[in-house]
Parts: sequence; structure tokens; C-alpha cells
Amino acid sequence: MQTVQCSRTCFVRPVSGEEEDNMAAMRVPLVLLACGSFNPITNQHMRLFELARDHLHGTGQYKVVGGIVSPVSDGYGKQGLVLAKHRVAMAKLALQSSDWVSVDDWESQQPDWTETVVTLRYHYGRILKQYQQKLEDRDSMSSQPPSPTAPQLKLLCGADFLDSFSVPGLWLEAHVEELAGRFGLVCVSRGALQPEWAVHRSDTLSRHRQNIFLVREWIRNEISATEVRRGLRRGQSVRYLVPDSVLEYVQQHHLYTHDSETLNQGAPLRPLTKQASDA
Repeated sequence: MQTVQCSRTCFVRPVSGEEEDNMAAMRVPLVLLACGSFNPITNQHMRLFELARDHLHGTGQYKVVGGIVSPVSDGYGKQGLVLAKHRVAMAKLALQSSDWVSVDDWESQQPDWTETVVTLRYHYGRILKQYQQKLEDRDSMSSQPPSPTAPQLKLLCGADFLDSFSVPGLWLEAHVEELAGRFGLVCVSRGALQPEWAVHRSDTLSRHRQNIFLVREWIRNEISATEVRRGLRRGQSVRYLVPDSVLEYVQQHHLYTHDSETLNQGAPLRPLTKQASDA
């Protein structure tokens, strides 16, 4: 039960359950989307969703109603990137116990690398379509009505993602504007990374800083997919860095070997070549 706070000396009364329900109903429903390689998915990837949800609920403005993991397609061209079918399968195994985060394979099935903004547009369109369907399906007062506000969609990312905006040729300025202005970002930082500086250095991000939520991870966690792959190809244990189900899948399919790490070696990242051709 919550209490109503007052800045002056006054009577403080408890908030009733009905009032709490009304306050919760006023919150904007929000879906978090995480794009990336997930090569492989780690415990840290999943931890980002929990941290972001706690932070957004703490603002009193949002109610996180879902999370989406969207692995990148094979066309990304990153060195050591195993096939999308494996990365999607591992992500689904890792999140099979989650009651609010799911894996979507649309992006991974595209024949070419898909810009992050395009992936956001796709999922936002799907979310709005589902919301509209719920509105149309209300045929009795006894059914639970959907939120009076259509859900929002924001991109969930790590602190290093914001630094990518300063990489020459990696982002189209129009895409940065749409990403920060239309959708928004929830960025989880850890260790010495300071995403505040990335926002400060970018005129576009600074202009939309009210739509960028910076979340601090105070429990130090330096798990990275790069180090997991390194440990695997060296025959070292990575248990407790990834879910057991993911580790079993890796071993069953003989992933992340010395040979697999040479995939796409020396090839330029597709975002760089595609953005250059579009410019």
C-alpha cells in the first residue's frame, strides 16, 4: 500500500487499492526491444531487461508490458557470427522461463542486414495492430478493457551502443533522429562506461534527452559474448555466464570453435557498406 506524501505538515492518508489500480492504469504501457548479435545470448543480456523494467516502473510513468529479443541476420557480416538459426534457438532456450520477454525471428530471417530503425518500425506496427484488434474485440463490459493509451516501443541497449552513434559512416542522421525522437532509448550502463557523455556529445541525442533513459547497473557484471566465445574455443568453462540450456546447445551443435571465429574475417560490417551506398 502506498501513502500520499505532502511537502508540508499535513494529514497523510493511505492510498486505497482502488486508487492504486487507477494510478497503475494511468501509466503508459511500454515494450522494450533489444537488437543485437546475441552470439551467444548471455545472462547479462537478460539482466538488461530486468534492470530496465525496474527503472521505468520507478519513474511512475510507465508499465512495461513486454520485452522482445531480436537477433540480427546473417547478413550483418560480423566476424565469428554463427548462423541466425542457432542464435535464435539459443535465445529461445535462455528465455523459456520468462513470462514477459520473448524472442522474435523476423529480423534474423531478412536476407540482408536490417537497420535498427526499420526493425523498430516493424515491431511498432505489429504492436499497434494488436492493440487496435483488442479495441475492436471489446464486446462486453465484463471483458477487461485494454489500456486507454496505445503502447510505446523503446530500444533497450547497453552503454556501448550510444558510442556507436559517433562512428563515422555507421548511422544515417535521419535514423538517429527517428530512433531518439520517435521511439526513445533505455540504456543500461556498467563499470566505467559513461553514456551521459555520448548524449552530451551528440546534438541529436541531447535534443531528445528527455526520451533517453540512463539506467545504472550497480552490481558489477562484465559478462560479454566475446569473452564467452573465447572461453568456449579454448575449452574453458563458461558455466554460470550463460544458461545451462544454452551451453548444452552449444556443445550439441559444436559451436564457437577456432574455425567458426574466422567466419567473415576481414569483411567489412554490412552497416558500413550499406550506409555508404545509401548516402
